Amino acid sequence: MEKYKITFKKSVAKDLRSIPNKDVAKILKKVNSLAENPRGEGCIKLSGNDKYRVRQGLYRIVYQIRDDVLVVNVVKIAHRSSVYKNY
Repeated sequence: MEKYKITFKKSVAKDLRSIPNKDVAKILKKVNSLAENPRGEGCIKLSGNDKYRVRQGLYRIVYQIRDDVLVVNVVKIAHRSSVYKNY
């Protein structure tokens, strides 16, 4: 299986600034693992659109998969209580 390229929406940098550094390291490790298998264990397709989410502690990583060009685009990273609002 080929590796996917990881891309980030510009607003993700702002999302990460509000998260403690120890959690950011774990989140980025989880994001990097998506390059190997974007539909791996713990990945759930969100209903109503073409996005997926994966958990990392109290945080959720919302992303899109483009299989035609092997790209995983991370669109939102936030606390579980607020991640599904306005992404």
